[in-house]
Amino acid sequence: MPAAIEVAGLCKRFGSVTALDNLELTVPEGTVHGLLGPNGAGKTTAVRVLSTLLRPDEGKAEVFGLDVRSNPLSVRSIIGLTGQYTAVDDMLTGWENLQMIGRLFRMSTADTKARAGELLERFDLSEAAARPAKTYSGGMRRRLDIAAGLMGRPQLIFLDEPTTALDPRSRMDVWRIVGEMVADGTTVLLTTQYLEEADHLADSLSVIDHGRVIAGGTPDELKARVGQAWADVTLVDSGAVDRTVRLLRERLGTQPVAEPEVMQVHAPLPDGVTLNELLDPLRDAGIAIADVAVRRPTLDDVFLAFTGQTATARATENTGTDKKGGTH
Repeated sequence: MPAAIEVAGLCKRFGSVTALDNLELTVPEGTVHGLLGPNGAGKTTAVRVLSTLLRPDEGKAEVFGLDVRSNPLSVRSIIGLTGQYTAVDDMLTGWENLQMIGRLFRMSTADTKARAGELLERFDLSEAAARPAKTYSGGMRRRLDIAAGLMGRPQLIFLDEPTTALDPRSRMDVWRIVGEMVADGTTVLLTTQYLEEADHLADSLSVIDHGRVIAGGTPDELKARVGQAWADVTLVDSGAVDRTVRLLRERLGTQPVAEPEVMQVHAPLPDGVTLNELLDPLRDAGIAIADVAVRRPTLDDVFLAFTGQTATARATENTGTDKKGGTH
């Protein structure tokens, strides 16, 4: 497929902090590509560079063959952007918000009305179109925000954590909308904090850490690279976590990952190793086990394997500086 996004050797620094470090990325046209990584990995910085909101320091970044540095206006004319926080005007109605975006795109009055009406209906907002956006629920505001990003019929839309803080029903609504956009031929670059969202929506994924892509492929390919199965061992005593990691590493020949705050150790399980063989060295060492489970790999295990963090640890970190143009 032709590439909607082509990135090579992309670098972006904020003072002494390197947010993007020779980033490499290719996104085929007409697909959903997910960016996954810990807080501070560089996901939002990448989106801001590709959407021309930040100027890169080095490297190539092209959107449908247009260089983001030399042709920013042309790039902006074919993209849409929905950020982490909704950008609708609370004092305007849903209809007025979309009309304002149409005027900014220099659409004709007739085209603006037609497009706004089409999007309000498609996003189930027609009945609320005459109400101020401040009266909308979180899910309605997010749908209106995405609709605004689609007013100009973009070839590519950036969705930066589009369902953060939404309830499950609203999240499913956004998933449906993303599916419809791709069916219409729109390319989507998605960053998300929800691994099930990436698993459900993304045709391909890039795992980013410290400003670099450290793994890529389809969700199934990434899970297959992690291994056949994982063992989750829950302990009675948090003081036994380090010993458990050491014993399982010696027994399995793999690198377990500890979550001391929840007294758990997660370990890749080689083929042929039984549950008793896994637990015997722990029992012999007198380590009390509250629970143990063996499961197939998930995208959470991709985080464990490639970044050394769990999704829980990633979500509870507060190391990024997004509100000041930082590096999520």
